[in-house]
Amino acid sequence: MATFIIGLAVLIAGGWLYGKLCDKVMKPDDRMTPAYAKEDGVDFVPMKEWKNSLINLLNIAGTGPIIGPIQGILFGPIAFILIPIGCILGGAMHDYFTGMLSMRNNGAQMPTLIRRFTNKTAYNVYIIFVCLLMVLVGAVFVYTPGDIAASQVFGFSGAATAVSTWVIYGVIFVYYLLATLFPIDKIIGRIYPVFGAVLLISAVGIFYSLFAGGYDLDNLTLSNWTGIHPDGTRLIPFFFITVACGIVSGFHSTQTTLIARSVKHEKQGRMVFYNMMIAEGFIAMIWAAAAMAVMNKGLASGAAEATSVIGIVSKNMLGSIGGLIALIGVIVLPVTSGDTALRGLRLIAAEHLNINQKSIASRLKISIPIFIIVAALLVWVKASPGGFTILWRYFAWSNQTIALFAFAIIAIYLRARGYRAALWMALLPGAWYAFITFTYICGEKIGFNLPMNISYYSGAAFALAYAVMVYRHGIKTGLVEETHA
Repeated sequence: MATFIIGLAVLIAGGWLYGKLCDKVMKPDDRMTPAYAKEDGVDFVPMKEWKNSLINLLNIAGTGPIIGPIQGILFGPIAFILIPIGCILGGAMHDYFTGMLSMRNNGAQMPTLIRRFTNKTAYNVYIIFVCLLMVLVGAVFVYTPGDIAASQVFGFSGAATAVSTWVIYGVIFVYYLLATLFPIDKIIGRIYPVFGAVLLISAVGIFYSLFAGGYDLDNLTLSNWTGIHPDGTRLIPFFFITVACGIVSGFHSTQTTLIARSVKHEKQGRMVFYNMMIAEGFIAMIWAAAAMAVMNKGLASGAAEATSVIGIVSKNMLGSIGGLIALIGVIVLPVTSGDTALRGLRLIAAEHLNINQKSIASRLKISIPIFIIVAALLVWVKASPGGFTILWRYFAWSNQTIALFAFAIIAIYLRARGYRAALWMALLPGAWYAFITFTYICGEKIGFNLPMNISYYSGAAFALAYAVMVYRHGIKTGLVEETHA
């Protein structure tokens, strides 16, 4: 239990200190934010700080901070140290600066920021990756909450041949369509406080049960600090791909730029963007600890599916009623990320195609093709043996790859603004994830399936090339004149 407590202390104290540093570098001021400057009653809508914070937390916290840590804890208690450090130095910093950069650029979405701070080639590559990621997110975040609801809440089989499965998927799809089409404050802004209450109650309940229930958690030692995965899987790069949303997630940049359009004041950015990622890191720590706790008690095994472990944790730690609330909380997380993922994809497509989004007809013009593609992918995944495993691996890899673009524009921005020391805040985690993602795709079967030693060397070479290109582009870009709305 000591390692877990130390990890929590690092997350809270480190998050507070590094968050202040990020704020000091960014220097939020009193300029008019896009929420007021471009208010349109649909996407640019001023909302209160607590509401923006809660919406952003629910947007970024899909099943990643639950399923990822449950799989990641198989590497041992090293997860309790890597999650908070990665969250502080990588994920929260990533979320803060992308959100603030969007606010400094009239609420621009990531593709526009990529185009402004890099070049046409990077922009075109990013557009392909981000559209792929958002479609994968949409499919994953219909599949996982739908299956958990079917099998663990309603007691259905969850099989592909069961009508009940597709009815539940259909209900989620209808909600996603409504959330994608209607003004942000009409649906998302009103129901998210309820969802947030469920999320917080379940997380706090499991946290309390870890101590009150007499559960044992392993501590970090000299014999397990490099990882002890039962299948012999290497800690690097696999841990950092598996535990995405609790540490770093490229998907988050598509959500922070979305909520940047409804923040009233720049000085609210630290709470809305940075602190909410720290909160997600806390959720990841809780579920990692809970998974280890039930495994150590023999209630679950390392070979169990992550969704099964969710049910075991919920019912054993919180009882029947509390467990049901926890399961609902787990269902809420991906649903509240899937809706804004598809909403974000609509906005990205609209910006790229220069289609005004004030009318329902123009929103439907973009939304309908998106939903058809997501539905087709979902049918294939559900009908194919091992389909979800393949989908999840591509989702996890593309999710982390997208983060490279965000780290790059943050570093370029900081270098161009003259913050030569601060640029390393983004350049180092960017280079690390360049190494992680390239090593993973080189060594995995879904990629090139190369020997791991070759994959490591390839990843190192790619990371070095990435760092050099970003640094040099920052020098070439020169002083960036920020948009004062």
